[in-house]
Formats: sequence, C-alpha cells, structure tokens
Amino acid sequence: MPLSTTPSLDTPSPPQSSDVVSRKARFWDRIARKYAADPIADMPGYEATLRRVQGLLTAEMNVLEIGCGTGSTALRLAPFTRRLLATDVSAGMIGIAREKLAAELLPQLAFALADADAPAAGPGAYHAVLAFNLLHLVSDLDGALASAVQALRPGGLLISKTACVAEMNPLIRWLAIPVMQAIGKAPHVLLFDADTLQAAMVRQGLVIEAVERHGTKGKDIRVFIVARKPG
Repeated sequence: MPLSTTPSLDTPSPPQSSDVVSRKARFWDRIARKYAADPIADMPGYEATLRRVQGLLTAEMNVLEIGCGTGSTALRLAPFTRRLLATDVSAGMIGIAREKLAAELLPQLAFALADADAPAAGPGAYHAVLAFNLLHLVSDLDGALASAVQALRPGGLLISKTACVAEMNPLIRWLAIPVMQAIGKAPHVLLFDADTLQAAMVRQGLVIEAVERHGTKGKDIRVFIVARKPG
C-alpha cells in the first residue's frame, strides 16, 4: 500500500484476510537469511535498549514478544524472565531463531509462529509484551495494540521500540520507500510519529510511563516507550 494512502490510525481496519497474512509472511521469509546476517546499525543504542528492558523484567514474569524476527533479542532477554514466548509471522524467521536456540541452553525460551496483528495469547496471560522494531510494520496499529493489551495482566507492561517513519526525511518517506515497495524490496509500513504512537496506546487504555531515545548515531527515529495496563 502506498504511504500516501495509509489508513487512519483512529479507525481499526477489518480483520486481516489470510492473503494479507500470507503476503507479509512471504516477504519476510524471502529476506530472512539476509536479515539474520545484517549487522546491527547502532550496537551501542541496541545495548542501551537491552539494559533498559532487562531492568524492567524479573524472574517471576511470563513475557510475550511479538514480531521477534530471528530471535536475537529474545535470546538476550529470556534469562531475565520466568518464561518468554517469542513469535513472528515468518516461518523463515522462526526457523532461524530456533537454530540459534538449539545452540544455547535456555529452557525458559520458546519460539512460535504467530501474526503480530493478532498475537496468539489468552486474555491476561502475560506480565509484559515486547514489540521491538515492529509496530510500524503491522497492518492496523490500533488492532495490534488492542491484542497486546488483551494479552497483558492488569498492571502489565507493553515495552516497545518503534521506527517513527513520519519523522524521516520526506524524500525517504514519499519517494524512496514507495519505490522500494513497488519492486518488492520494502514491506508495508505505517506512517506515524512518536506523538501519534503514544496517542494510539492511550486510546487502548495504556498509561505511558516512559518515552526515550537510545540511538547514538545522528537523529534517532526509533522511540522507546514503556506503557502500563492499569490495574
């Protein structure tokens, strides 16, 4: 979908068809190996985020990660939890994550196939839901947030780090990304800034506790947000 026709974030879109889910999965399956091999662009910023999240987790927590990719972050965070279930829509990504897990002894970590727009979780099942480099890639921001909130126990945390594409250079937003999408080199993305993302979380009943930027290289468009489900 061209960025200029991104749906309003105020109105949840209808449930996704299996074709939409399959299309997302095919894109990420195709690039899974390259994605796994690419180095992290800002390693100090990534490590700062990991330290921040580790400080929010405890060994008594059951945690869900949505959009886990190839599992690198889940592998780092699982030792700080009672149990971490990490999910992704891409079977290719999950396959690589399981390969990594096979080389480590982390009995509290499991990987599963699930779409972030409708995470497979029972109501109130988790103390924390993690969403890293994901929320700009979902089909419906409000719908994905509502599913995450439903999965949280009262008092639970949504911990996210999200690329705010609306804060990027306009030439990238309106020219480079649509061209890359047209040739199959970029996924569908939602166009929002940090304020819009926070407003969507508040609409779903969350209380914002922290808004931070951890980047160490130039302008950081990835906003880190900690939000709590009341109760």
